[in-house]
Amino acid sequence: MQFEDILYENRNGVAWITINRPDKMNAFRGTTCDELIKALNKAGYDKSVGAIVLAGAGDRAFCTGGDQSAHDGNYDGRGTIGLPMEELHTAIRDVPKPVIARVQGFAIGGGNVLCTICDLTICSDKAIFGQVGPKMGSVDPGYGTAFLARVVGEKKAREIWYLNKRYSGPEAVAMGLANICVPHDELDATVQEWGETICERSPTAIAIAKRSFNMDTAHQSGIAGMGMYALKLYYDTEESREGVKALQEKRKPDFRKYAK
Repeated sequence: MQFEDILYENRNGVAWITINRPDKMNAFRGTTCDELIKALNKAGYDKSVGAIVLAGAGDRAFCTGGDQSAHDGNYDGRGTIGLPMEELHTAIRDVPKPVIARVQGFAIGGGNVLCTICDLTICSDKAIFGQVGPKMGSVDPGYGTAFLARVVGEKKAREIWYLNKRYSGPEAVAMGLANICVPHDELDATVQEWGETICERSPTAIAIAKRSFNMDTAHQSGIAGMGMYALKLYYDTEESREGVKALQEKRKPDFRKYAK
């Protein structure tokens, strides 16, 4: 299976899926999302794989969300908003093997949502977490909000989305957004160690446990589906476009003039 935007490697039973767009801070476009879904399914069906790692190439970023250069009202691919986000999020949750987010740098926007949805998150001391949606004329109306509240608590989740602050690796661990923060040069070894430990466990027990964990928030898939249609309508407004225009013009956005 050939990929354009990602790398796929089986390391001793641990499937490493790496977003390979470092020049774009590993931001995803339609092609990226489609390939991630295919890679997750490939790892899911491969009996030699016991755990999956989701990573970003280079040292700067794990993932910074949707590629704004491919965003003008909607993104460049398929799906409700031009990105098959519901499918990608569902693929991470439904693959019957734990998915470990390896966060070595920025996990911002949609990238922060990905590491939230992953079963486990291991970050380095250079990791930076945060949301930017309301600064960019966007929001994740599904797992990125509702599930985040389950992970870090209602108050913290609202702080993350309303204020768009950035958080260090130790802060992410303290709020429950990450499992462990390690020195940068120990990140890959730690991630691989956790993955290989999972590979030693009963795959059926792990699959049942994952489904049981997911069952409690399965209704959020419906919230996400409905929310993405609302987001599609929002992306078609001047208020939403103001965020992208401001980024392109290197100025502060003026959303307030669109208040109704």
